[in-house]
Amino acid sequence: MFWQTSRFRIHLSRPLVMGIVNATPDSFSDGGRHAGEQAACAHCDRLLAEGADILDIGGESTRPDATAPDVDEELRRVLPVLRHAVSLGVPVSVDTSQPAVMQAALDLGVDIVNDVRALRRQGALAVLAGHTRAGACLMHLRGEPATMRAEAEIGYADVVAEVSDFLAARLADCATAGVQRDRLVVDPGYGFAKNAHDNLALLAGQQALQARLGVPVLAGLSRKTLLGQITGRPVDQRLAASLAAALAAVARGAAIVRVHDVAATVDALKVWESVLHGRLESWVVTFAAPERCPT
Repeated sequence: MFWQTSRFRIHLSRPLVMGIVNATPDSFSDGGRHAGEQAACAHCDRLLAEGADILDIGGESTRPDATAPDVDEELRRVLPVLRHAVSLGVPVSVDTSQPAVMQAALDLGVDIVNDVRALRRQGALAVLAGHTRAGACLMHLRGEPATMRAEAEIGYADVVAEVSDFLAARLADCATAGVQRDRLVVDPGYGFAKNAHDNLALLAGQQALQARLGVPVLAGLSRKTLLGQITGRPVDQRLAASLAAALAAVARGAAIVRVHDVAATVDALKVWESVLHGRLESWVVTFAAPERCPT
């Protein structure tokens, strides 16, 4: 299985690590630490040195009650960082829901659009369809970040079925727009408008979701509120919980894990893969660099 993106055909023979670069002043876990071009570019370099397979760069915080920047501000935050990232020789993702930001990023050579709103904003799907190799990640989100807490209180009758139905509909819309299925992965949206019970039920049913949809799953559980609810620890003390959650997601079929703590996650997955295959060399063979698409 592979993920077709602008510059790379990314092989998914082993779980990949997507490193998070929040070029925002108000991220829920590292707000402000990587805001600013110099700090964000340095963080890209650091995550790559730690073993990230993909860099995911975003300029809008989607924590509950966050205020979205206008398009010009989001472009100001991300474009210099994206320009640097695409020079590093690895797949680069832009975390955005704004069609204008998607367009500018893809024109720079960015490989993937990672959209928490699953390309539902007017014009977003057309931008992706217009870049005939670009990949995308479609995430489940009910409501908006500003309404997530209220949506989580409502809950779901069957969270796996509802998330699967939503993502199946988005995949169908992408197909209608001419976006090939091998360009798409899905994200169940852990922590987005879901309470602790719903998140745990969704993780338990992740394999069934993937089997129904037939595309790779990206899981983002790193440092999330669910882990604080389970452990009682604040966001800056959730490394062990985040590693456990990443391994649980991989055990249930996730092809990609989106994380803050890249080095520790890479180490955990190296042990996981070596134990799974019963030999050290399995990591070396399976963890080859992504193959470039033919030009």
